[in-house]
Amino acid sequence: MGAGRQPVRSAAWHKTFKKACREAAVAHESENAQNYTKSGMVLSMTIREDLWEVALDQYGYVTSSDAARLGLPKIELTKLANRGKLRHVFQGVYRFPEFRVSLNDQLIEAVLWTRDPLAVLSHETALEVRELSDVNPNVIHVTVPKRKNPIRRKDMPEVFVIHYEDLTPRQRDWWEEIPCVTVETAIDQSIISLPRPDLVTQAIDQAEARGLITKDTARRQRHDLRERYS
Repeated sequence: MGAGRQPVRSAAWHKTFKKACREAAVAHESENAQNYTKSGMVLSMTIREDLWEVALDQYGYVTSSDAARLGLPKIELTKLANRGKLRHVFQGVYRFPEFRVSLNDQLIEAVLWTRDPLAVLSHETALEVRELSDVNPNVIHVTVPKRKNPIRRKDMPEVFVIHYEDLTPRQRDWWEEIPCVTVETAIDQSIISLPRPDLVTQAIDQAEARGLITKDTARRQRHDLRERYS
């Protein structure tokens, strides 16, 4: 299953989305408060609220790394999952069940699955989500920094493709609150990886027309593309 075309969401949409999720969480806690002792409920809700604030910017997802940054023992995620307060997705990745299902869930899952804080959507996936060409990859491309050993875990979905490249801060961007390479970087990566120069040309043309890359960058990328296929 591919990433699919993703609609561009406005700031107003995200505000409404987050408000609805907050309201759902309040209702959920109210309905289930009787499941805890008074002291246990307070502790659980405090931990849950801390994680919830993180999840608001991650489509409802939290990770063991998020818990560590908050100073929370990783076991607390397991406890919340056992109580039905979180849903276990992958090793170290959980989701609040109150969050609405989003078309972008699989994309953020691919980034979080790596458990690398510098992971970003990349290559053809980064082109597709920005609707820069007719690419329609049946996998989700994610780039993480180079490392001695590649990421190997049994729970890796077949649709995730991990690339290893050291990106500079200027090559990193955001798309719909998901880490993503810049347009220029996505095209540069696709010049190398995408065996369809016509689709790369289309991406360069559209990016230039929409002012997402400069004319000099477009000129340089067309030259690089010709050199690769000459």
